[in-house]
Amino acid sequence: MITATMDYKMLSDQLGSLWSQAFEIWLSGGWAMIAIACIALAMFGLGMHVRLKLTGKGFSSVREKTWRHWINHPNERRGPIGDLLDFVVGAASLKEAAVNFEELRATEIAPFERDLRVMKICVGAAPLLGLLGTVTGMLATFAALAGGGGGDQTMALVAGGISEALVTTETGLVIALPGLFFQYQLARKLERYKGFLAHLETVCAQKLYKEQSQKKART
Repeated sequence: MITATMDYKMLSDQLGSLWSQAFEIWLSGGWAMIAIACIALAMFGLGMHVRLKLTGKGFSSVREKTWRHWINHPNERRGPIGDLLDFVVGAASLKEAAVNFEELRATEIAPFERDLRVMKICVGAAPLLGLLGTVTGMLATFAALAGGGGGDQTMALVAGGISEALVTTETGLVIALPGLFFQYQLARKLERYKGFLAHLETVCAQKLYKEQSQKKART
């Protein structure tokens, strides 16, 4: 028990020390760090929203055999896929079915594409803000060199400007790189959802065409 308490205290002290160092580095980056933080929150928050919404569509958790069965048995439909089938199945003609699926894509896919475009803008904006902070830091450094007399105060101003220039560049890249991979992963998941909707449209169109052909054959 004593050993566990000591280990917990050591871990807590280490985490506190790391937090203090990280906070000091953050402050040394200047005003650009606030803008980068806002970009990071918007980008990753939007990414998590898209991920949760895509996961909630249920297209990867329901087997094809199941939703094919649901097409002919509406009373057994469940979840988001069942709601999709309720919306698109039951068209009187192939043209009406195509209109239903077009409307479905407009309501289902368009919001995801819009959010991913915003994420892509954030990925590009993060390193640009870091570069802007770099330019600001270098200007502060040159101003300190031009106006100082070479003492400790001048060196402190120079060090602060260089620190601001380097920290903002590094932070912008650290935010942009994982954001880029995250956005790519979400785009791949959205493509799989588009493929599922296209496959669903094909199956429903084939079913409707077969039904219409049988009706014509009987008449």
